Amino acid sequence: MEFEKELFYREFVQREDEFLRAPYNPEIEFYNSIKAGDVERVKELCKDPLVDKPGLGRLSDDPLQNLKFHFVITTALVARYCIQGGMELPAAYGLSDYFIQKADKCLRTEDISRLHPKMCLEYAKRMRDLRKNAICSIQIAQCIDYIYDHLHARITVHDLAEHVHLNESYLSRLFKKEVGTSISEYIRRQKLETAKNMLVYSDYRAAEIASILSFPSQSYFTELFHKYTGLTPGDYKKEYFRKSLTGPQ
Repeated sequence: MEFEKELFYREFVQREDEFLRAPYNPEIEFYNSIKAGDVERVKELCKDPLVDKPGLGRLSDDPLQNLKFHFVITTALVARYCIQGGMELPAAYGLSDYFIQKADKCLRTEDISRLHPKMCLEYAKRMRDLRKNAICSIQIAQCIDYIYDHLHARITVHDLAEHVHLNESYLSRLFKKEVGTSISEYIRRQKLETAKNMLVYSDYRAAEIASILSFPSQSYFTELFHKYTGLTPGDYKKEYFRKSLTGPQ
């Protein structure tokens, strides 16, 4: 009973102080970006120091201890998301232990804020490397890195061939042999996977997403999206939120 009274009081104080937790969807985008190995997006999301992040709950009256608690929670969640994405448990938990121990030794909130992007990027880079485990040649690995770093631009076989200094025809055959799909198909799939996340975890409309990901037109984007998912972008977003509200059937 005392617990319930204290919890009720804390919730009342937070409402009176107009305290706002960090919004849910951006947090999910953050963890999914690390899980996907999207290094450039993770860099962008980590620009603001952890200590300045709005909506952090008060887990301790001591500012340093409070930030340490949040760092531990974030690191634990990142590790679990990466395990879901294919990282082996010993690697994920070993990295988690390492960064949590580093945070525990920090003497200032600024030190933890500097450690936070290092932790996030280390996981993101390792997740990106996981995508290349089954790839034999360094040129194809470089192509995949280039594609993920330029999803917001129009990518051509010519661009990739110049990047890795190979003949276009030879690169196309090598990519198909090692990855199992054509270059253009691979690029489309990665752009569409990114579009799915943007629809669910951002406020961008379909037209904006089509432009951001450099599709020739919104109609072409919608046509491709429907082909790959069986739904229009609008219906996909509605279906996701319907399932998130009703839960697994």
